[in-house]
Amino acid sequence: MTRRAVLIFPGRGTYNAPELGYLSRHHGLENDTLRQFDAHRKSNGHLTVSDLDGAAKFEPETYSTGSVASALIFACGALDAQVLADDIEIVAITGNSMGWYTALAAASAVSLADGFRVADTMGRLMEDHGVGGQTVYPFVADDWQSDEVEKQRLLNLISDIASKPQHQLSLSIDLGGMLVVAGDIAGLAAFEKAVPQKGVFPLRLKNHAAFHTHMQQKVAQLGRQALADIDWSAPNVPIIDGTGKIWWPDMSDLQALAAYTLGDQICETYNFTKAVQVAAKEFAPDLFVVAGPGTTLGGAVAQSLVGCGWLGMRDRDSFLQLQAETGLLSAMGRDDQRRKVDK
Repeated sequence: MTRRAVLIFPGRGTYNAPELGYLSRHHGLENDTLRQFDAHRKSNGHLTVSDLDGAAKFEPETYSTGSVASALIFACGALDAQVLADDIEIVAITGNSMGWYTALAAASAVSLADGFRVADTMGRLMEDHGVGGQTVYPFVADDWQSDEVEKQRLLNLISDIASKPQHQLSLSIDLGGMLVVAGDIAGLAAFEKAVPQKGVFPLRLKNHAAFHTHMQQKVAQLGRQALADIDWSAPNVPIIDGTGKIWWPDMSDLQALAAYTLGDQICETYNFTKAVQVAAKEFAPDLFVVAGPGTTLGGAVAQSLVGCGWLGMRDRDSFLQLQAETGLLSAMGRDDQRRKVDK
């Protein structure tokens, strides 16, 4: 019996110390696709994906940089997509932040080689020219019940800080039950000072620029110049972008798709929550498959589904009950869930 699935790709911050060796463990380094990625990196004088994944030690300062993280995360996700079980039918694809680049390649809107080139190039440009930073803060409690009042309060706080002289602050990513906030040093410091401490939150993200804000206009411009020769095609599976828009096979304006990817996708808020909710409501899948690396995105997917009351879920407990009964969500970064969806 065929299982209809939405495939979801992670973004930055998902390849950490536990993920070191992810590619060699799950795919082996003698892999034609990986050789292709390595050749691209080597031609630009960069450490190959195989060398990075096969290193003896995880160095946070190295692996959190854009030029390294983007290449590794794209490679892990792209290769995971190739080993899904034969009974899984992908009915739609989406991703979080740079996971959009992997989604494009998985849907054949760009080739795997071009998709890797986009991710690798944008990661390097963000590292070299990106400005500002990001901090993460939750608006739901541990029970995951939607709290739109708290969310709006935080959004109002962001707007108030952004209105102050010499303060830049914006919503970067709407991420399930969390807001990823981006801005300059003054803006981020003001936000972090204004919100109550909740465990590790507010959590400043290491080596992250103010992604998905107007502060990245220069990066977007440089990306368009560097990637002007990318060959775009109609996706062979519907893909859902960071505004919740569905790009349909044979019904997509390829110039508009390129313009979004190298324009608004970089400089405007990425609404991952909406992308997941659109996927659920429009395609009614049997399951959601989150490609690797890492395991953190599964929580944001679950919170997004709870937030729209998908299948009657109202909170964390109702999600966990449904998960136990149906296996609604499989994160390939978790060995127990990976076994349910890979070959």
